[in-house]
Amino acid sequence: MIVLKAAQEQVLSALQSVAGIVERRHTLPILANVLIRKTGTQLQLTTSDLEIQIRTSSELGGDEGNFTTTVGARKLIDILRSMPSDQTVTLESSQNKLLLKGGKSRFTLQTLPAEDFPLVQEAASFGPVFSVPQKTLKELLNQVSFSMAVHDIRYYLNGILFVAEGKQLSLVATDGHRLAYSSAELDVDIEQRQEVILPRKTVLELQRLLSDKEGAIEMQFAGNQAKFAFDGMEFVTKLVEGKFPDYNRVIPKNHKNIVVLGRTALLASLQRAAILTSEKFKGVRLNIEPGTLRVASNNAEQEEAVDELDIDYGGDSIEIGFNVTYLIDVLGNMGQDMVKLELADSNSSALLTIPDNAHFKYVVMPMRI
Repeated sequence: MIVLKAAQEQVLSALQSVAGIVERRHTLPILANVLIRKTGTQLQLTTSDLEIQIRTSSELGGDEGNFTTTVGARKLIDILRSMPSDQTVTLESSQNKLLLKGGKSRFTLQTLPAEDFPLVQEAASFGPVFSVPQKTLKELLNQVSFSMAVHDIRYYLNGILFVAEGKQLSLVATDGHRLAYSSAELDVDIEQRQEVILPRKTVLELQRLLSDKEGAIEMQFAGNQAKFAFDGMEFVTKLVEGKFPDYNRVIPKNHKNIVVLGRTALLASLQRAAILTSEKFKGVRLNIEPGTLRVASNNAEQEEAVDELDIDYGGDSIEIGFNVTYLIDVLGNMGQDMVKLELADSNSSALLTIPDNAHFKYVVMPMRI
């Protein structure tokens, strides 16, 4: 049976959309495979790592009929990548093997039975479906994902908190030293608050798959799972269990010293100062005085960097230290021209926001320098 017959770029694109979660080495060899299911003219590709499952459906030609098998995902992608993009490729089944042909090339690939493929058991009941444009969710993820913890023993920090309530979707990430919050309007009114923590791997995979198109992504949350549907794809993931910190208590209110300044100028100044910070100690000092913001850093070799920016400011004089990476991360992921910095004193956390925009907040703890 000819399972598919289509242009190389079509087949490769469908495979790459599901193959991001496939690990090259796995205790279960079948998890390195993609599940191929043909039903009539519809071809379904499914991958899983036991925690995340991604499925896409498309029409890729070939014979009509019913057929299922599994084959090595990375191997198939590597072979397809080596072929010209406009070449027609066919995938045929013959005696527990798959035959991939393109031009004068032929590849015989070993398969494993489809019934052995461990599909993720979907939750019995999900909450209400709601959607936002893909572009919006991608922007929200980009605005907070850099604040996720990496391999923290407080496992609930190794991911992003999604909160859907009323007509608002809020995303929050923190590693204990900084916190990023971003929100957007929903198309429906969520009566009962939905709150889940998406694991780090799921977040990175969504960022890879989401496009900048206006097309919607539909979401549903259950007690231990989240489900996303977009562009003919279905994405099911386990959730991180645990209680996320109360982010509303972390976000400072009523800081009296406020500076509004150009984002790119501040970012460039911090990047210059970062050159003379040491590998282990990424500290920079900010001196804020009426009219001037001074950025300074030094290192163990007694080298020093000082950079000054003119600012419109008439508040208290404050000297405060920060991990420069935390400031560069946030400024590099914002697209706006201006940024608002709110401070209380040299020992309290700082709040970075966008002027006249309540949808984004970034809190960063000071460090002793």
